[in-house]
Amino acid sequence: MENYHGQTLIYLETDMAKFARANLPTLKKTASYYLVHITVAAGVAYAVTGDLLMAFTLSLLEPTVQAFAFFFQEKLWERAVKTTALLTPASIETVRT
Repeated sequence: MENYHGQTLIYLETDMAKFARANLPTLKKTASYYLVHITVAAGVAYAVTGDLLMAFTLSLLEPTVQAFAFFFQEKLWERAVKTTALLTPASIETVRT
């Protein structure tokens, strides 16, 4: 809650807003990856087909699916790094004693 000119403002954060805030760096990286991927895919599709509309259509489908896959792959990678850090020799030695 926040007081603004004598009024109490209550912020209700949606689940989506919480998710976005918690994952902001990964979402930014995914968006950047998505834009680069679409640009490259459109260029390649245009070079192959010679048709601009077909190139844009083809370039949107695969990168969109790939962006979702990349986001979840990134989250799994972060988890693997944390797990590896927990299993270093120093942490294993601590568990034994």
